[in-house]
Amino acid sequence: MGLFDSVLSAVAQNGGSGGLQDIMGMVQGNPQLMQLASQLLANDGSLGGLQGLVSKFQEAGLGDVVASWIGSGANQPVSADQLTQVLGGDALSGFAQQLGLNSGDVAGQLSTMLPGLVDKLTPGGTLPNGGLGNAGDLLGSLGALLKG
Repeated sequence: MGLFDSVLSAVAQNGGSGGLQDIMGMVQGNPQLMQLASQLLANDGSLGGLQGLVSKFQEAGLGDVVASWIGSGANQPVSADQLTQVLGGDALSGFAQQLGLNSGDVAGQLSTMLPGLVDKLTPGGTLPNGGLGNAGDLLGSLGALLKG
């Protein structure tokens, strides 16, 4: 069982935890949103995994925000505008086109989703060695949880 499986299993057993329960609701309403998140977080994703996302936040001057998601304290929020700054408008436009939404909606949904998701994927307050696996593993784990 991989790290992502363990996290999702623990969340399912505990009935969700704060923002993650909301995330699961979002994903059920738009399953493509989790596909997008996996593109951002998976080792074979567009950013080079979770470490790549952390680097993008650091480059945008928002390293403290993403560090709060990984650490054991409270998660700092990220706005849709900040996320657009981190990921770039062109990347968000591409993601929006994939989802059939506008860039602002995608940035808004991701800004709500990513803090809790990254928090749950980094138990113990550290980036996992070897990353989170490939996109297929992440999507497969989530699909199993949502069906269960």
